[in-house]
Amino acid sequence: MVAIILAAGYATRLYPMTKHRPKALLRIGGETILDHIIKKIAGIEAVNKIAVVSNGKFHLKFDVWKKNYMKNARPANAGFIEPVVLNDGSVSEYTRLGAIGDICFALEALTVDEDVLIIAGDNYFTFSLADLYDYYKKMDADCIVVKRHADREALKSLGVAIVAPDGVVTGFEEKPQDPKSDFAVYATYIYKRETLPLFRTYLDEGNPKDAPGNFPAWLYKRKRLVAYAFEGDCYDIGTREIYKEISKIFLDS
Repeated sequence: MVAIILAAGYATRLYPMTKHRPKALLRIGGETILDHIIKKIAGIEAVNKIAVVSNGKFHLKFDVWKKNYMKNARPANAGFIEPVVLNDGSVSEYTRLGAIGDICFALEALTVDEDVLIIAGDNYFTFSLADLYDYYKKMDADCIVVKRHADREALKSLGVAIVAPDGVVTGFEEKPQDPKSDFAVYATYIYKRETLPLFRTYLDEGNPKDAPGNFPAWLYKRKRLVAYAFEGDCYDIGTREIYKEISKIFLDS
């Protein structure tokens, strides 16, 4: 399995913190968001490659991060994977490829021909990726992650899935004005090898390239898609207020 971390956005809502630093390299609880994600990925033994998708503005920042990571992570350890940093070539908010464009870019750049784990580089979460992977193997289907969310207003700014009792996704909307479910979808996905060509199909049809949830919202109508309901927390670091709030939570703990 290949793990792809999406970190090519420009995070303009977090300016000035992210004007000269990518969001994935912000620190929470003494470590970068990216370091936290990679630690979680290490729980999946099937992962044999990790790719970080950056952009033309910040890829050198990620190169520096990688050098420090290689120095501190003790590459001699069993199971260590040297991450690959990819540059999608965009240089501004106006030229970005979008999350789904970056997924397609990474799949083609790496010539991926195996299952793929995809994670947004601005998500800080406490649930186990190993448990997610076990569920994925059991269900043998493309998989999204969900959690019940009581705040109906908050659901309007998230992806929302309708999930049948057997775990199959029967409905999916990005940022619905009238949420038909309380299952909020977070930006962590596992896709089967045979699903990967559909990313190019999706883009060739002219569908939205930005939010990664737009792809499973399109996919569930075409093939079986299941949802893993996780226990724990997942924070989307979208604004300065959220970043400060989460930083304080981990500082207090």
